[in-house]
Amino acid sequence: MSRDNQKKIAVINDFSGFGRCSIAAALPIISAMKIQCCPLPTAIFSNHTGFDSYFFTDYSQYMNAYMDEWKKLDLRFDGILTGFLGSVEQIDHIKRFFKLFYDEKTIAVVDPVMGDYGKLYETYTEDLARGLSSLLPLADVVTPNLTEVCVLADVDYRPDMNDDELLKICEKLSARGPKRIVVTGLERGNVLDNFVFDRDAPPTIVREPRIGICRSGTGDVFSAIIAADLVNGRDFTESVGRASSFIAKAMGKTIEKQLPPTDGVCFEELLGEL
Repeated sequence: MSRDNQKKIAVINDFSGFGRCSIAAALPIISAMKIQCCPLPTAIFSNHTGFDSYFFTDYSQYMNAYMDEWKKLDLRFDGILTGFLGSVEQIDHIKRFFKLFYDEKTIAVVDPVMGDYGKLYETYTEDLARGLSSLLPLADVVTPNLTEVCVLADVDYRPDMNDDELLKICEKLSARGPKRIVVTGLERGNVLDNFVFDRDAPPTIVREPRIGICRSGTGDVFSAIIAADLVNGRDFTESVGRASSFIAKAMGKTIEKQLPPTDGVCFEELLGEL
């Protein structure tokens, strides 16, 4: 018997009990795609930071002991997906995790969860945001939004950046490690574009109609599908299209059910499509 008979993805992210984001979004999606999801929490939230009030605890002091137990089990991961970090200290924890568990067969996806619309999230500091850029050499794929890609590249944020500007930014970041980058959720009128960069191919745009308002958790859904698809051997650009289409359908279902904006995207009824 071998644990390696089923593919596994380690998801290093926060756990939010309500709001459909982070581990709570990645776990059902990765599982639906026939891969075992193994979460390592970076923080515990009662509900995400988009609510007026929330409980939050930093999980930094427990992360090393947590991963040590996994090492005792001699676990091997086909994928590693990182997301929200709760402190600067966790940058070193992520690097240690890679030393323990990453090998030439592992696909590493870094979702640099930091902010949106040109602003950092409430729990993020400038030091933590800058520290995330030190994870680029570890990543095979990075999935930032426009705000996050600007922070990583240390360029001024502008909501109207064109494709040539995005290409230069992606080339700059790729030189530091990741072969593939997708800049997600570019708001361009009535559509949302995803700028897909691959070091070995011309850049492409994956486009979906813009449906409803911006909601929490869409980036987590997106990166989970990308990570699982790549572990399953799917083409990168095709995976971006699948993730974008799935989120668009989930947004439609969310509007149909008239859920509050804070409650994320209603993807549960669509998991069978993955």
